[in-house]
Amino acid sequence: PEFKNRKVLLIVPDHTRTAPVGQMFQEVHAWLGSVAKQIDVMVALGTHPPMSQEAICHRLDLTLESKAKGYPKVQLLNHAWDDDKTLVEIGKIPSSEIRDLTGGLFEMEVKVRINRAALEYDELVILGPTFPHEVVGFSGGNKYLFPGISGPEVLNFFHWLGAVVTNPGIIGKKWTPVRKVVDRAAAFVKTRKWCVSMVVRPDASLAGLFVGTPEAAWGQAADLSEKLHIVRKKKPFRQILSCAPEMYDELWVAGKCMYKLEPVLAEGGELIIYAPHLTEVSITHGKLIRRLGYHCRDYFLKQWDKFKGESWGVLAHSTHVYGGGTYEKGVEKPRAQVVLATGIPEKICR
Repeated sequence: PEFKNRKVLLIVPDHTRTAPVGQMFQEVHAWLGSVAKQIDVMVALGTHPPMSQEAICHRLDLTLESKAKGYPKVQLLNHAWDDDKTLVEIGKIPSSEIRDLTGGLFEMEVKVRINRAALEYDELVILGPTFPHEVVGFSGGNKYLFPGISGPEVLNFFHWLGAVVTNPGIIGKKWTPVRKVVDRAAAFVKTRKWCVSMVVRPDASLAGLFVGTPEAAWGQAADLSEKLHIVRKKKPFRQILSCAPEMYDELWVAGKCMYKLEPVLAEGGELIIYAPHLTEVSITHGKLIRRLGYHCRDYFLKQWDKFKGESWGVLAHSTHVYGGGTYEKGVEKPRAQVVLATGIPEKICR
């Protein structure tokens, strides 16, 4: 009854997240389709490249034909993080709050913009998995709004804050400064919000399903994810071969090969990102990444006047792939070596 005659926007991940999203979409549509006024789907892309209608159908376990036959009224929408026409400002997080939320790491005002579709529907329903995550601690919940369908301000701040804390300081931890900022930004969204949070086993089967507000559903999912997805080792490894699945089609996402394993990579060790299918650094950000290169956090922080005007999201990606290190007297030294075994040309890698 709560969804009767309501316009519902389902917010789903793109192809780089593993979960039975199609099954959940079809279950939710079967449940709400007869009572809701409208049900549409938006892909929470962040800055990932837009998906074709066929690709979104595939994400939902449909073909173009089965979608047209079974779900003819459902619109399939891409988020566009850099299209001002699609974004609306819903508030600002004041600098004093940012200082408190980040434990004093930052003191700056952050503008909060979101895809205006979030305000044009009566109900927002997030359908997505929860895993340990290098920027926020655990993915899922309000992360599907910020940065999933947000403007660049929160998106870039979110990533750089995570980079400053560092991946080993963030991944697999529940209440990180980044999660606090994400939840604070989501509080500006007055549309009613729901979350169907999935915890997925390594074989892609469902281990847990939690439904409620984004905060409550994510909280329970993160607790299960911690038990299921975190493997603890007695000592670190000196050499790691980290194999990227084919769904990671650019280094922007295949960098997860480093993020997930950096905590068990020994100092002075080597991690190889093995992805022969991968030929792109980043479709969206490749030109900027090639100009900036990959560096440790302190390389940027100790030259902040030089780099503060660059995309903070790209700076964050650079440090996350490079990993820990030092920058003293103009000399950068990595904590460990990251080697690319990919289809990206050697001259670009160097």
